[in-house]
Amino acid sequence: MSTVMDSFSWLYGKPSCQGRIKVEPEDFVVKENLGFAFAGTGEHFMVKIRKTGENTKYVVNELAKACGVKSRDVSWAGLKDRHAVTEQWLSVHLPGKADPELSAFEAEHPGVEVLETARHDKKLRPGDLVGNAFQLRLRDLDQPEEVIARLAQIREHGVPNYFGEQRFGHNGNNVTKARAWGNDEFRVRDKSKRSFYLSAARSWMFNQVLSARIENNTVRSVMAGDWLESEADPRGMLVATVTDSIQQDVDAGRLSITAPMMGDNALPTTADAQAFEMAIVEQERHC
Repeated sequence: MSTVMDSFSWLYGKPSCQGRIKVEPEDFVVKENLGFAFAGTGEHFMVKIRKTGENTKYVVNELAKACGVKSRDVSWAGLKDRHAVTEQWLSVHLPGKADPELSAFEAEHPGVEVLETARHDKKLRPGDLVGNAFQLRLRDLDQPEEVIARLAQIREHGVPNYFGEQRFGHNGNNVTKARAWGNDEFRVRDKSKRSFYLSAARSWMFNQVLSARIENNTVRSVMAGDWLESEADPRGMLVATVTDSIQQDVDAGRLSITAPMMGDNALPTTADAQAFEMAIVEQERHC
C-alpha cells in the first residue's frame, strides 16, 4: 500500500521484509518525558494519565467535565496517538479550588487510568516536553533477519528523523491544502486549520531536504554553512569551514547535521548548505 512517505529516500534501501504493526494498542507504547519538576503548589492541577485506544482531545474534554471546567482550561504538552498505549500529563486550570476526585472519571472511562497528580504554577503548553520514549512491537515478520540487520545499522549510523505521515493528514491532504493556500487558491480563517497546514508545510520541506541529502550522499557529510547540533550544546553551531575534526564528530554521533524548519525566520544555514536548501524550496514552488 502506497503512502505519502513513498516519495522520500531510504537511507538503507527499501526494505523487503513484511510484517504488521499496531495490530493492538499495546503494540505501540508511548511515554512522555516533560523533563522538569512541578512546583508542588499553584493554580494548575496536573494529571498524569495512561490512555489505551483513546484520542488525547477526547480525554481532555472528558477530564474537563470531571473537573467542572471548560475544555479550554485543560492543556497538554503534546498530542498522543489514539491506537496505542500512551502516558502523558495534562494540566487543568483550577485556581482557588481543591484537587478534584477522579475515581468516578476513571470508572466511566476504562481506557483511561490516572497515574499521578500534582500542582504546578504554570499550565502545560504544546512543546513543553523533552521528548517521548517509544516501544514498538512488530508481528508476523517474514524476514526477521533483515530487521535485525537494519537495527544493527541504525545503532551504528542512526536513522533519518523524518516527520511521519500522520503529520501530513490522510493521503497528504494537509500538504495539498497548504500548497493551495500558499498559492492563494483559497483563504484559511480557522486558526486550528492554519496551524495544521503550516505545520504540514514546514514538516514537508524538512523531509524534502533530508531526502535530498540522502539521495546525494550528504546526509552524514558536512557541508560548508551547515547548522550542527549536539545534546551537549543545544545552542548549535554554524560550520564556516568543514574540518576533519568536525566531520569526525558527526561520524561519531557527537554532532548532528540538521535540516530546516522553514518559516518567517531566516535559515540558520549559509553558503553551500543554504544554497542546497533553497534549491529544494525552488523545486517545491513549481509543484
